[in-house]
Amino acid sequence: MKAQKFLFGRFVKDLPPGELSWIGLRPGRKQDMIEVSEVQALETLGLEGDHRCDKTPGSARQVTIISEEYIQMIRHFTGLETLPPGVLRRNLVVKNINLTALRHQQFTIGDALFEATALCHPCSRMETALGKGGVAAMLGHGGLCAKILRSGTIRIGDAVIAHPPEE
Repeated sequence: MKAQKFLFGRFVKDLPPGELSWIGLRPGRKQDMIEVSEVQALETLGLEGDHRCDKTPGSARQVTIISEEYIQMIRHFTGLETLPPGVLRRNLVVKNINLTALRHQQFTIGDALFEATALCHPCSRMETALGKGGVAAMLGHGGLCAKILRSGTIRIGDAVIAHPPEE
């Protein structure tokens, strides 16, 4: 993974910033998402008010992130006319940034520092949420998991800025 971090890092230094466009919290497993305009990102834990905050500290899946562009792809592959972000159960929606380029990279949103850890694969519940073929539609477009390295407030409209590793 260290090699991937530096390989991807060579290129993210020229990645234009994106923008945070949606925030959702999952108060409990299988409970409806709660949309908010700002939230505290808590170092090593997750987003305040999200059930992942009560899980194992230091987890690589403290926050899940998807892009508006991926949501458009999922809509295309499912034939859905609309797709509210909460249906996909990701915490953060960003736009205007190549989300895959952030894999294994550190980035800031607002005052918080994140590190993307892994691809966020769709769960089998997406077949029910999106209809038959929903999981297949999300493959490669499920977004990223991330951990929080520095606490801070994040708000809709905040810039998403990649921080390439130092060589």
